[in-house]
Amino acid sequence: MFIQTESTPNPATLKFLPGQDVLGVGTADFPNVEAAASSPLAERLFRVPGVMGVFLGSDFITVTKAEDVEWQHLKPEILGSIMEHFQTGAPVIIGEAEEGHAVHDGPDGEIVGQIKELLDTRVRPAVAQDGGDITFHGFERGVVYLHMKGACAGCPSSTLTLKMGIENLLRHYIPEVTEVRPVAV
Repeated sequence: MFIQTESTPNPATLKFLPGQDVLGVGTADFPNVEAAASSPLAERLFRVPGVMGVFLGSDFITVTKAEDVEWQHLKPEILGSIMEHFQTGAPVIIGEAEEGHAVHDGPDGEIVGQIKELLDTRVRPAVAQDGGDITFHGFERGVVYLHMKGACAGCPSSTLTLKMGIENLLRHYIPEVTEVRPVAV
C-alpha cells in the first residue's frame, strides 16, 4: 500500500491519501479520542502520541497534530497506523458516516435547500481538496451557521474562507443571506 500525503492550508493538519476508499460516501469527524469510539481507524490513530483530531472523508484521512509535535516525527507513525488498519480488514467506521447537513424544519425550507445545494456543489468539493468539510448547521434571520470540520477547524484562513468565499457566494445567489458564521462542534 502506498499512502500519499498532502499539506493543507492548516499547518496543524496533514491529509493522507491511502489510494482507496476510506468512507466512500459521507464524512466522519473525530475532534478528540472520546469521539472516536465508532471508528477503529480513528481509535488507532489517536494511539499515536501527538494526534489531536481525525477526520475521515471519501478517499482521505486528515490528521490534526498537537502544536508541540513536528510532522517529521509524527508522520511515519501515522503512516504505519493507517497501513496496519487497512491490512487488518477491520471496518473504518462502525455504523453510518455523517450525512453532513443538519435538518432544517421551518418556514425557510426553500432558502435552506438553495444554501445546501450551493454548499454541496460549489463549496464542499473544494474544501475536501484541502482535507476538510463544511456543513450546514442552521439559518436564522439571514445568518447561515456552518460547521467547519477536518482541516477547516482551527485553520488560520478559515475566517477568510467563510467571509470572503462562502459568504460572498451565498449572498450573490441567495439575497436572503446576510452573513455566514461558524459554529463550534
